[in-house]
Amino acid sequence: MNRLTLLFALIGGLLVAPGVMAQRIAFVDTKYILDQMPDYNAAQQELDRLSTKWQGEIEDRYEQIGKLREAYNAEAILLTEEMKRSRQEDIQKKEQEARDLQKRRFGVNGDLFKKRQELIQPIQDRIYEAIKEVAGTSYVAIFDLGATGNNVLFASDKYDKSDSVLRKLGIRPGKGGDAGGGNDTEDENPFEDEKTPERGDDGGEDMRPGGNSRGNETKSR
Repeated sequence: MNRLTLLFALIGGLLVAPGVMAQRIAFVDTKYILDQMPDYNAAQQELDRLSTKWQGEIEDRYEQIGKLREAYNAEAILLTEEMKRSRQEDIQKKEQEARDLQKRRFGVNGDLFKKRQELIQPIQDRIYEAIKEVAGTSYVAIFDLGATGNNVLFASDKYDKSDSVLRKLGIRPGKGGDAGGGNDTEDENPFEDEKTPERGDDGGEDMRPGGNSRGNETKSR
């Protein structure tokens, strides 16, 4: 069963489960939403500009290194061993500098990544707040049709039954795997309409884009 089939099977189960008849599930397409936002398009253009600029800098470095290698190969027969060693070390140093620059610009947590976070994260936060307002108290969950990974944008803590499952397994929730709660295995309806959420101190709902009630991080586009 693929992910999409499983998703719709779970949704169907929620819709027909006791206590959830009055609740609703919704879908959004964050890719479509982002494409309609001028701020996002402007941010993407700035990221593209910086990427092109930095890539050009790196290519210039490697072009210069290529010319140094060609010159060395052409003149090597005329150079002393000391001169050869010096030229080779200079070329190797410039190659390492080029690799370091490439890593600094495009590597993990590099300049492009940081700039993307700086420009895109505020836009994602705005979408998150808008989804939170739209969801209100009327929705059990909101899914993202434009996501490539975990596509739960909003999930009500009220229906998080993780602790109930732990108790069914004979584990007392919050005890770090303590099986001493073996007697605490009441037979609960996993879709029972409770008055308060089982998890969380304040009963609030974590609805971060790209994540469920456990706060999975949203993707950045």
